[in-house]
Order: sequence, then structure tokens, then C-alpha cells
Amino acid sequence: MMMMRPERYYSATEVAKSLGISKQTLIRYEGKKIFPKARRNTVNKWREYTLQDIRTLRKILGREG
Repeated sequence: MMMMRPERYYSATEVAKSLGISKQTLIRYEGKKIFPKARRNTVNKWREYTLQDIRTLRKILGREG
């Protein structure tokens, strides 16, 4: 039986850094509905992002590739 690896989640700080924006801007864009709402960790309620989420945010910013 093949074991499935759990998906890796990235923090708001990691995502903001990879997008070249501040964490505050990332959260502000979510609040203004420029970005879709992030998934929340069920334990600590922090925002969590997948690689697909990061790709989507890059497209919204016009920073594909």
C-alpha cells in the first residue's frame, strides 16, 4: 500500500516573501477580496497556503512564471 504524503502548507510570512509583498499587504488584499480567503489551521487559526494557492495569488498579481 502506498503512503500518501500530507500536503505542505506555507505560512502567510512565507507566502508574502515569495510574492514580494509584505505580510500586511497579503492580509489586506484578502480583506479587500482581491485575494481569496486563506485556509485556516484548525488548531491555531493561522492562515495556511498550498503551492496551488501561491500560484493563484501570483496570477492575480500578474507575476506568473
